[in-house]
Amino acid sequence: MSELMERRKFLSLGWKVGVALVGIAGAWTSFDLLWPRGTADAGEVRTLPDGSVPDEGVVEVAAARSYLTRHEGEIVALSEKCPHLGCRVPFCESSGQFECPCHGSVFNRLGEFREGPSPRGMDRHPVTIVDGVVVVDTGTVEKGASAGSPETIDEPKSGPSCGGSHA
Repeated sequence: MSELMERRKFLSLGWKVGVALVGIAGAWTSFDLLWPRGTADAGEVRTLPDGSVPDEGVVEVAAARSYLTRHEGEIVALSEKCPHLGCRVPFCESSGQFECPCHGSVFNRLGEFREGPSPRGMDRHPVTIVDGVVVVDTGTVEKGASAGSPETIDEPKSGPSCGGSHA
């Protein structure tokens, strides 16, 4: 009978350790996804050739912790940090907009506020073109327009949201 109890204790401990490991893995994944990556080195970051920025798409530039898009021929650099709580805001290809995974703020392709708890649109960085290469000044932050400001582009949501919770 005592051998049976030892086996039960062993299996019980094994299950507890397994559940704890799954919980730790889940917490680490959530932390890695939602925690802001910190600020880029304050200063200018050389990114990619001017011609690599699409007219109606978005390119992520990890070195500058920002996204590049083009509007009326001008390149715009958007900070990847949500103005609400600083989570990293990914661009959702299917909907054609930025969707914050933390609290559901949504921004259009130019980072302008659409919905959610964010107090304003996504912040921007000044951009210059040097020898055909886009240079982003990550040391300068231009605050996004306040929530409720009119959008400068009329690009409705193009498909389903990546998070699945936005109408």
